[in-house]
Amino acid sequence: MTRASTRQRSRYAPVASLAAVSLLLTGAGAASAAPPSPSAPPTVGTQAPLTNLSHLNFLLDSVPLHAVDGHTTYQLDERPTAQAPWTYANKNDDGSYTRVGGGTKDAATGYWTQGAFNADDIARTAVVYLRHWQQTGDTTSRDHAFEVLRELTYLQTSSGPNAGNVVLWQQPDGSLTPSAKPAELPDPSDSAESYWLARTVWALGEGYAAFKVADPQFAAFLKARLDLAVASLNKQSLAKYGTYDIADGDKVPAWLITGGADASAEAVLGLTAYTQAATDDGVAATALRELTEGVAAMSSGSVRQWPFGAILPWNQSRTLWHAWGGMTAAAVAGASPVLNRPDLLTAAVRDSAQFTPQLLAAGGPDNAWSPVPGEAQIAYGVDSRVEGLVATARAAHAPGLLDVAAVTAGWYFGANRSGKPAYNPATGTAIDGIETDGRVNPNSGAESTIHTLLSRLALDANPELKAKALGINHTVGTDGLKVAEAESGAVTGGQVVKPASAWTGEANWSGGAYVALNAGGTLRIPVPAADQPQNIYPIVNQLPNPAGTTSWTSGDTVLGTTANGGAGEQGITAAPGKLSPLSLDKALPAHRDSVLATAGSNVAIDGVLVQPQISSVSVSGLSGERTLFISAASTSVDRKIDVPQGFHLSQQAYDASGRALPPTADQNGADHAGRVSVAPGGFTWVSIDQN
Repeated sequence: MTRASTRQRSRYAPVASLAAVSLLLTGAGAASAAPPSPSAPPTVGTQAPLTNLSHLNFLLDSVPLHAVDGHTTYQLDERPTAQAPWTYANKNDDGSYTRVGGGTKDAATGYWTQGAFNADDIARTAVVYLRHWQQTGDTTSRDHAFEVLRELTYLQTSSGPNAGNVVLWQQPDGSLTPSAKPAELPDPSDSAESYWLARTVWALGEGYAAFKVADPQFAAFLKARLDLAVASLNKQSLAKYGTYDIADGDKVPAWLITGGADASAEAVLGLTAYTQAATDDGVAATALRELTEGVAAMSSGSVRQWPFGAILPWNQSRTLWHAWGGMTAAAVAGASPVLNRPDLLTAAVRDSAQFTPQLLAAGGPDNAWSPVPGEAQIAYGVDSRVEGLVATARAAHAPGLLDVAAVTAGWYFGANRSGKPAYNPATGTAIDGIETDGRVNPNSGAESTIHTLLSRLALDANPELKAKALGINHTVGTDGLKVAEAESGAVTGGQVVKPASAWTGEANWSGGAYVALNAGGTLRIPVPAADQPQNIYPIVNQLPNPAGTTSWTSGDTVLGTTANGGAGEQGITAAPGKLSPLSLDKALPAHRDSVLATAGSNVAIDGVLVQPQISSVSVSGLSGERTLFISAASTSVDRKIDVPQGFHLSQQAYDASGRALPPTADQNGADHAGRVSVAPGGFTWVSIDQN
C-alpha cells in the first residue's frame, strides 16, 4: 500500500481500514495501571500550558538491563534498569487504558511476538522530555530524558560488525528481540541502517545539546554513541554520497538512509542540534550537510505540477507522498541556517508554502497521497506539518506560514472529520486516528501521544500561533483537490480493469481499478463542476518508452495532451512505468462537468485530479470564522464571498513563499464587499468580524 515497513503498517493502521482520509492515530493503554480518568477538556487560556505529560508518563515502564555482548549503556552497573514507553495503549470501557506490546502475547512466557518497547518510540519519547525540560526547566522531564536515553543506547549495538546500528524491539523482562514476528526489514533489526537508527541519531543529537552543560559526563557518553551511529551511516548510505540512482527516468540521491528522505530528515534534526552545540565536530557537520542535501533533492513538482512542491519521502517512487517520518521540511529549515546554505531552504519553503496548503484544502493533513488523497489522518502527519511550518516560517522569515500552521493545529482541537478534539489537555491523551467517515480510534499509544506532545510544545513555545490555533475547533468546509475515477466514465474502445492488488509497488490504483483504453478509444469522465476554472491532472500509467499521446478536451476547449509513455528507465523502482498525475496546458473552464480523453495509442488511465484554481479551507471557533484561500493560478485572482450585514472582511495576502504582500487597493485590510485577492501560487488569510 505504501513504502512503510511491515512494522509501520501494522502499528499505524486504524482499527477499521487504513484507506480512510481521517484517522487520528494515538496509542493504546496499560495492563494494570491507569492514568487519570478522561474528562471533558477544560477551557484553556492561551497562557496555560497545553503540554501535559501525564499519559506519556503512564506509558513509561522500568526495563531491566542485562549484560549482553554488544549491548551496554551509561552506568549500567550502578543503574541496572532504565525507562521506556509501552508501544500501545488500548482504551477500556471505563475510560482507563491498558498498555500492550506489539504483535500477540505468549501467555506462558509473557513475550510479545514483536516486543513491549521499540527503539522508534523510545527515541522520540526522549525528544519530548528533552524539549519539555529545555522549554520549562522541569527537572522531572530531565530525569526521564536521562533514563530513556540510557535505554535507547542499550538498544544500540556497541561492538562487532553491526556496531552503531540499533535493535528495534525489547521484551518486558529486558530481553532483546532482534528478529520480530512478522519479520521486520532489516532482519535482524540491527543488521543494517534503519528508521530506528535515524531516530536514535535524532535523540542523541538533541540529548547531547541539552546535557552538554547540565551533565558533561553523560553528554560525553551521548557524543560517543552519536559518533558510533554516524560512523555506521558513513559505512552504509553516506558512503554513496554524491551518487545517484535512476527511478522511472529521474535521478534520485543514492545516499539517503534506507532510501528515504523521511528517515534521513529525522537524523538531520538530531545532527542539527548536535552541530550547533559541538561546532568543532567536522564529521557530524559533514553528515548533516550530506543528508540535508539529499532530503532537499527530493523536492518535487510546483504550484501546477503534482505533488505541488512536496518533498517526496522515498527514492523508489516518484508518485508517492506520505506523512510517516514527514519531518522533511522541519529538518531542512532547521539545518539550512546552521549550514549557511540558503539554497537548501527553498525545498522547505515549497513544501510548506505550496504543498501543505493544498493538502489542507484537499480535506486535511492526510497520511498519504499515492498519488491521490485517500488515507487516514494521524497525529504523526499533523505534527510533521505543524513543525515544518513553524521551522520554515522562522528560517525563511515567512509569517504567513504561521497562519497555515494554525489551521493545521486546529485539527487537535476539533477541526477534523470527527468534529471532536484529538487531545485531552486534562489527561495528556491523544487519539490514534480518524477515518474519512469520522470514526475515531480512541486508543492512545506511544507514537500518537509523542507527536501530539511535540505539537503541543511547539504551540507553547509560540504564543501568537497558540492563540490562533486555540481559536479554531471546527472545519466549516474545504474546497480543494478531488479525484474523478476513470471507471465512473463512459468508455468506448476500452474496458475497466480491476487488478488483483491496488498497490503497484510504488503507487496505488485509485479505487482499485483503471480503464485500459485502446488506440482511438475515448473515455468521458464526469467531474464536479465549479464556478471557477479548474486544473485537470490526468492520472496515466506511463510506459517506460515513448508510446504516443492522449488528447484531453471539454466541449470545444482543448485542454492539452498527456504522454502515454516516456516515463524512462525503471531503475530502482518496483515496477516499470509510472502511475502519475500529469499537467495540462489549459484549465477546465468554469461550469464544465466532464472531460474527454481520446487515446492516440493504448493507455491505462486511473482517473483525473481536479483542482480549483483557488482552493479554500474555512474554519471557525472562538476567534470567529476564518478562511484560507490558496492559489494554483498563474495570475492574481479575485474571489467574491458573501459578507453578512454588520460584518466586514479583513485579509492578508502572501506570495508563494509565505511572505506578506504589501497592502493594495484590493487586498490586506477591511472590505465590506467581500472581494478576496489571491496572489499567483500564494494564499490569503481572511477573517470575517463584526463591525
